[in-house]
Amino acid sequence: MVERTLVAWIGRTDLKAASGDPDSGLGPIAQAVVAGQYQSIELLSNFAAQDGEIFREWLGRQTDAGIQIRPVKLSSPIDFGEIYQHAVAVLDQIGPRRNIQRTYHLSPGTPAMASVWILLAKTTHPARLIQSSPQAGVEEARIPFDIAAEFIPHWMQQSDERLALMSQGTVIEDAEFRHIVHRSAVMKRVIAQAKRIALRSIPVLIEGESGTGKELMARAIHGASPRANKPFIPVNCGAIPPELVESEFFGHKRGAFTGAVADRQGHFERANGGTIFLDEIGELPKPVQVKLLRILQEGEVTPVGASEPKRIDVRVVAATNRTLIEEAARGNFREDLFYRLAVAIIKLPPLRERAGDISLLTDVLLNQLNEAAGDLGIKHKAISASARNLVFQHSWPGNIRELFNTLQRAAIWSDEDIIGAEAMRDAILIPLSGVGSEDGILHRPIDGGVNLEELISSVVRHYIERALAHTHGNKTQAARLLAFGSYQTFTNWMNRYGVTQKK
Repeated sequence: MVERTLVAWIGRTDLKAASGDPDSGLGPIAQAVVAGQYQSIELLSNFAAQDGEIFREWLGRQTDAGIQIRPVKLSSPIDFGEIYQHAVAVLDQIGPRRNIQRTYHLSPGTPAMASVWILLAKTTHPARLIQSSPQAGVEEARIPFDIAAEFIPHWMQQSDERLALMSQGTVIEDAEFRHIVHRSAVMKRVIAQAKRIALRSIPVLIEGESGTGKELMARAIHGASPRANKPFIPVNCGAIPPELVESEFFGHKRGAFTGAVADRQGHFERANGGTIFLDEIGELPKPVQVKLLRILQEGEVTPVGASEPKRIDVRVVAATNRTLIEEAARGNFREDLFYRLAVAIIKLPPLRERAGDISLLTDVLLNQLNEAAGDLGIKHKAISASARNLVFQHSWPGNIRELFNTLQRAAIWSDEDIIGAEAMRDAILIPLSGVGSEDGILHRPIDGGVNLEELISSVVRHYIERALAHTHGNKTQAARLLAFGSYQTFTNWMNRYGVTQKK
């Protein structure tokens, strides 16, 4: 059974109604409660605790629903930032439950409070909206537009000075880091660490999931270092056949093996004086790990077939999509090499944990696609608010690389100048790893927070859309596939989660 919950701010008219003021009638909240048959009522109150308790007792005589008063302290009832913070905090305290239907009441409180309810209902905290008046009674408030989820400013929580800076996007003082698009707090900390590390000629280990921009970070560190005018040599350790790794890394002498018809410099010699970037370092065979350790310890490299080592001066920046210390504990990576590499560690967060960056990256990547529109054979594209919301709701297990490829697919699928929700929905790939991996539904990292309500909503929408596609739009058959009792229940779920039937 679905539990219906009403959420609202207590307004002055509600308090007057509770005190018996004849001109106030029941007041907006009680009017909605009587008409709506709610099972629970969550009320935010900026009034004195005693006023809130009096109202709760009075409202309790109008309904059998459970009533919770949540006191908050606003410096002003029209401060959008504070209202937003408190509303989100209360909604998070209520917690997302599977069988709950939220309704936000727009009429009680100030216009600023109503505006925030609309923003939340249309983006990060979906809900039904109602309004009421003594003349018209209680009616559903239909908002005839979409709002992009990341237009809800997390920077509402900042001071006015910070707000002005952040609204312009991130200002990167160092040109070397200008290609790392960000404005989130977590990436600001990472960039600050990278800038400090760049100035010191020490080994660096960059950890992060696939597609998070590890090579981009390595290039920025090199560009901001005293070695900036020397070579930067990127090497994908996982792409070199095991039998060729030593020759590729350290070079070889003529005649060292079949096919070695001339002396050849290895990657480390080519990087002499500069930086070598070892991507996917966890893929290195154990014998090569031993020789890499020697390079870090002694600053020498011995080509295959040579008897004498060569002195080199190379900064090593390594990267992995694994947690290398855990690999060392399992015996898959040399522990002594790990500690040599991990003098400085940079952990790149996955895109899903970079609050505020997804919308900015979407715009930047879409601009890149528009610049290449002629080569791709597509029109210049913009993105609709509803499509942007789908971008915001996806978990992006492939991170920035996946986001770019998805935008490219959506641009190709869309015949219009604006990428709509349908094209974006078709372009987003459901992770093949399913529910069993960190990138699926279960086992997601929780330290950065998980929006469970959005996650559940995305699962519901996914299966409803699949059921409709499988049955060619037959709701009765689709309802049966998803174990609904009737097509009407199925239709209610479609409406609740914003699924529209394709024609």
